[in-house]
Amino acid sequence: MSVEAAMLIPVVLTLLALLVQPACVLYTRAVMDATAGELVRLAVTSRGSGDDLRAYALRRLAAVPEVPSFHVGGARAWEVSVEGPDEEGRVTAVVEGRVRPLPLVGVVVHALGRTDGQDVVVRAEAVLDARAEWIGGGYEDWVGVWE
Repeated sequence: MSVEAAMLIPVVLTLLALLVQPACVLYTRAVMDATAGELVRLAVTSRGSGDDLRAYALRRLAAVPEVPSFHVGGARAWEVSVEGPDEEGRVTAVVEGRVRPLPLVGVVVHALGRTDGQDVVVRAEAVLDARAEWIGGGYEDWVGVWE
């Protein structure tokens, strides 16, 4: 093996590690965003309890591998909250998880991101206005139209 190859292998592996970590975090974030979006739609259209919504979210979040560069802590570590619908029809869903970055990338990620000890906190939030702005009045007003 030549000296050039001995120098090239660590450089290529370092570049590969720098490319893999953002891909892992982006995949996790994409699944979290999709789950939060589904949660707000489900909260508007169903009469399920908070436990039902959390169970639904955990089934969707099971698509994220239990590998520290994707997600740390298993199913218990996901933080899922759904608020609403309120009087104006607004629903908010928040999904939060933790990712442990690779050693080379970890220094930069800790400097730029929100950290929780050695893990980086990844958060996805979705908001849905279930009631259009142009709809006026309440249920009684709408029922009164048909009387």
